[in-house]
Amino acid sequence: MSSIALMMLAGLSGCATKGACPPATAAGQPPLPDWHDAISDPDHVRLRAWRKAFVDSLAEARSHGHGAEIDAEGRLLDPDAALDGATLPVGFYRCRVIKLGAKQEGHRAFVAYPAHRCQVRPSDRLLRLIELNGLQRPSGRIYPDSASRSIFLGTMILGDESKPIAYGRDVDRDMVGAIERVGEHQWRMLLPSPAWESKMDVMELVPES
Repeated sequence: MSSIALMMLAGLSGCATKGACPPATAAGQPPLPDWHDAISDPDHVRLRAWRKAFVDSLAEARSHGHGAEIDAEGRLLDPDAALDGATLPVGFYRCRVIKLGAKQEGHRAFVAYPAHRCQVRPSDRLLRLIELNGLQRPSGRIYPDSASRSIFLGTMILGDESKPIAYGRDVDRDMVGAIERVGEHQWRMLLPSPAWESKMDVMELVPES
C-alpha cells in the first residue's frame, strides 16, 4: 500500500461535529490536516444539512415530472446508498453533474450534464480533485472523515481562468461536498445548497480505467 493511502487511512475519523477530535496519525507522521479546522461556518451549515437538501431536491424534481430520470440513476441518487471505501484512488475520472431543485423560478428542477474529465492527485499529504474541462470546474482538497465519507473543500474555476482562487475568499465560489462510494467503481460527490441555479448538485465520478 502506498504512503499516501496509509496516511489517508490513518486520518479516517468518525468525528461528526466541528473540532470534535483531531485526526489519527500514522507512525512517524504529523497529524493530517483536518477538515473541521479548514471549513468555513457557512459551509459547515450546508454540510450538516446535506440529507435534507438531497431529499427535498429529489422530491421537487419528481413533482416536476422527472421521476423516471431519477429512478434510472439507481444508487447514484439514493440518499442512503453510501458504502465503505470513500477514498478516491489517484487517477483520471469521468465526472458528470446532475442538478436537482430550482433555486430560482425559471430554472429546471432536474438537469443532467455531459461528463467531463477530472483528476484526483496527491496534494500536501491529502488528495486534490480538479475538473479539467468545462465552464464551471470544481477544484479542491479531499479530507478523510470516515470509512463511508470524505470531505471536499474547494472553489469553482470559471470560464478561461487558469487556477482556482483560495478557499474562503469568496462565499459564492466556495464549495463543500461529501464524497461517497455507491458502487464497485462508482463514487459521487454531494454538494448541498450550491451558490447558483440548483438546490443540490450530485457529481458522479467513474474512473477512466
